[in-house]
Amino acid sequence: MSDSSVSSKNLFGYVAEFANATDLYHAAEKMRDGGFRRWDVHTPYPVHGMDHAMGLGKSWLSAIVLGGGVTGFSIALFMQFFTQVALYPTIVQDKPTNLFTVPAFFPVTFELTILLSGFATVFGLLGIMMLPRWNHPLFNSKLFSKFSDDGFIMVIEARDPKFKRERTREFLEEIGAEKIEEVAY
Repeated sequence: MSDSSVSSKNLFGYVAEFANATDLYHAAEKMRDGGFRRWDVHTPYPVHGMDHAMGLGKSWLSAIVLGGGVTGFSIALFMQFFTQVALYPTIVQDKPTNLFTVPAFFPVTFELTILLSGFATVFGLLGIMMLPRWNHPLFNSKLFSKFSDDGFIMVIEARDPKFKRERTREFLEEIGAEKIEEVAY
């Protein structure tokens, strides 16, 4: 879209194309050092070290998976111990119905731990990525559609605290963007 057709109110952000992965990598370092927070890069293949160049930290997904695993472990152990020892003691081959029967509970406990960890992974990842989202403003960009084939794309959102329409465009040009496109909501 041309600059005049997108009002400041409807502006999602800028999509900038770079010549190659190296240029995009160095642009990401400059964007990070410039203090921008709401931006991302899109490439046709993984670029080694890009997460470091972008200043990304560790994902919260591992904590979500740990929570799912601990929940599964706790529920399985509680349910088995409660039903087999406290509520309705089941005596099999003269084995005790107390805390010493816990080894018999390992298979179910292990399986429920894995099951809830798997569910936590899937639903946690969907939540972190804010999916499902059926439409996104970037889908209307001609430049953005190139990233899955041969484009090296950087997207900066207008909701970034440092985003100033003209200054950000100039900054993208300074760091080597070949083409810059405004994207509307």
